[in-house]
Amino acid sequence: MGLRHAIFAYPGHEAIAGVKAAKHDLAERLQQAVESHRRGHLTYAQALYEKILKVQPRHFDALHLLGVVAAQRDDPARALHLIGRALEIDPNNPDAFCNQGSAFRGLDQWEAALSSYDRAIAIRPDYVEAHCCRSIVLRKLGRWYEALQSCERALEINPDYAAAHLSRGKIFKELQQYDVALASYDRAITLDPNCAEAHTDRAIALRDLGEPASALISLERALTVNAGYVHAHLNRGNVLLDLHRLDEALVSFTRAIALKSDFAEARANRASILLLRGNLTQGFSDYEWRWKVPHGAAAPQQPTFSQPLWLGKQPLPGKTILLVAAQGLGDTLQFCRYALLLADSHANVILRVPRSLVALLATLEGVAAVYADDEPLPSFDLWCRITSLPLAFQTTLSTIPAPVPYLRSSAVKAAHWRQKLGERCKARVGLVWSGLNRPKEQEGRSVLNHRIIPLMKLAALKRHDVEFYSLQKGQPAESQLAELLAARWDGPNLIDFSTELHDFSDTAAMIEQLDLVISVDTSTAHLAAAMGKPVWILLCFDSCWRWLMERSDSPWYPTATLYRQECPGNWDGVVERVRQDLDVWVSNIGKPRHGLPISS
Repeated sequence: MGLRHAIFAYPGHEAIAGVKAAKHDLAERLQQAVESHRRGHLTYAQALYEKILKVQPRHFDALHLLGVVAAQRDDPARALHLIGRALEIDPNNPDAFCNQGSAFRGLDQWEAALSSYDRAIAIRPDYVEAHCCRSIVLRKLGRWYEALQSCERALEINPDYAAAHLSRGKIFKELQQYDVALASYDRAITLDPNCAEAHTDRAIALRDLGEPASALISLERALTVNAGYVHAHLNRGNVLLDLHRLDEALVSFTRAIALKSDFAEARANRASILLLRGNLTQGFSDYEWRWKVPHGAAAPQQPTFSQPLWLGKQPLPGKTILLVAAQGLGDTLQFCRYALLLADSHANVILRVPRSLVALLATLEGVAAVYADDEPLPSFDLWCRITSLPLAFQTTLSTIPAPVPYLRSSAVKAAHWRQKLGERCKARVGLVWSGLNRPKEQEGRSVLNHRIIPLMKLAALKRHDVEFYSLQKGQPAESQLAELLAARWDGPNLIDFSTELHDFSDTAAMIEQLDLVISVDTSTAHLAAAMGKPVWILLCFDSCWRWLMERSDSPWYPTATLYRQECPGNWDGVVERVRQDLDVWVSNIGKPRHGLPISS
């Protein structure tokens, strides 16, 4: 809930009527100001409050409500100042504490906001608005069950309080109890049919349930109620992007940006379309806005340093530049190739990455040192997120640096796996069928279920002349494999050494012994491609921007072949095409270009 849509408290008519007769003119002016304020005429209300303060500088209601106007105009710092002055006059006013909490929310000061709402409730225990606002803050802090308790308390006081039903829906949505969330949104809409936020949140839940068509209907209703509601335009763009209706999605994101030029999430999501279409210059420029997307107080903080951020402007010769892994493992493996370009510019390049990548990235040419993200760093002059390097180098489709291999396995570990796997009697193929169980990507697109192929569907790849090796890591995929192998499933006899793959250097050494890797869109696919190993990547219908559109090849990875779903959720066609190409590949395994399928 943005500050403009926050709950604010106004004095009731009885409070205004209680002003002494000697101040009748001020009381009349205050009542006129409050009525204008309630109707949304902020400029006129502000002028009236300011006139009252010229006559009586310590007028509680004028100070307090002028602070509310400031908050509604997205000036929470001024709001806090004015409401604070009002509370000096009346330190026991629950409305002022409630509105102070909303101003703190506008500054992302969640603990301070919570304290303000608690003060309001201590003074007025049945203060429904404060209980509801308290639930909003607790949600932001990730304290879901406490947030739910505050919602339930608000609804005990007033079962027909629409904002509490809306907040309750948001909580259950985050707890992935979508049916309960939808029921709460529906109740909020019944009580307040013109609540664009409730229609929009209902759409978000439907999208998470895999019902984009229904989600789109709810978003159209939200925009009918409020054509200027930026979050409805944003989420309409997200749903249309899922449906690959890219022209319409681009219009929605652009409309949201027109309404709010600094709308980071809309710009970051618009980047997905621009990058999908190969417009890397503008796409990477918009993509940089992802670092400004708010994720709440409970979200991990992105790295920042006192040294200047490098995005291609400052000269590099003689400088030490720190490259930081700030997104997924696959992103780091894809864009770490730029380290060599930095070294060629006479920079001293050091990396900070997750510990699982340290040994592998020590093989990266142009890198002086690699540090785990929990280790102290040496001094450096500049820094850059690894995923911002394409922007810094103004990358276009024709200038993508794509020499492979740029990652290599350790000679010692490769020798270990060569001995462990023994003499090669058949073609060797590695398989990965599931992405890791992780939160939603920063772009805001739910992708986990899209990156999982039920292992049973890969039974069709079984061949007597191919040895299949599992490169799969993570649950529940590892347990599913163990169960299938124990049940003697009628699929490839997957040889599983995954418990010995402790980090990516181990995985790289094992991949070195394979002829081909077949994988869903995971970090292992990026690793195999970065090593120059033939890799067939199985993509969902709404695949990531990095794979572009309607291509079976990738300008990022010369040895990759892409297999795309033809409609959402349908892996059968993908597996059948892979099976056919595997037939061709096996028959050509001894030829010079082995590993590259004839068709895709």
